[in-house]
Amino acid sequence: MKEKTYDRAYFDRWYRDPKHRVRAGGETRRKVQMVVGLAEYYLGRTITNVLDIGCGEGIWRSPLRALRPGIDYLGLDSSEYAIRRYGRSRNLRPARFADLAELRFDRRFDLIVCSDVVHYLRAAELRKGLSGFPELLAGLAFIELFTARDPVDGDTKGFIARSPKWYRERFAEAGLMACGSHCYLAPDLKRSVSELERADR
Repeated sequence: MKEKTYDRAYFDRWYRDPKHRVRAGGETRRKVQMVVGLAEYYLGRTITNVLDIGCGEGIWRSPLRALRPGIDYLGLDSSEYAIRRYGRSRNLRPARFADLAELRFDRRFDLIVCSDVVHYLRAAELRKGLSGFPELLAGLAFIELFTARDPVDGDTKGFIARSPKWYRERFAEAGLMACGSHCYLAPDLKRSVSELERADR
């Protein structure tokens, strides 16, 4: 499988060109509001930091800081273009998903975002990266993806169609517990969740 190139042309096509862009105006802002609300509900406090994996140009940063002005945002991406252009101004650093197995920081993250990434990853890379989540995540992970049972909108090049069951098993192996709307709780928070809040039954 030929590796995809996430250059300026890619982001222009899928994020800015009216004929191809996959996000309607305000969609990311609404997702941010939902995810921040859920993370703070389960943590019982205001979130202070976010790790955005496969962040691209860092489009989550602005709505996150609009909602929580002092939030510490760190984006990771494999795109040389995105890091070169926005690395300094938006705090983006180079990394691949599998690197999460070994990458560690001076804190755990209240929120981990991984939007529209994992359905392009080979199984070995996905498993390897997920193995690092228990040590990286303190609160909620938003892992947005399409399965073989979903209509796929946007970029289908390199899309890997897998069953919902396959993903549920991989997330469970990493100690993550589904709580709905692409959201998963860190192992430490499982004790505080009632049965009908769980989405993995």
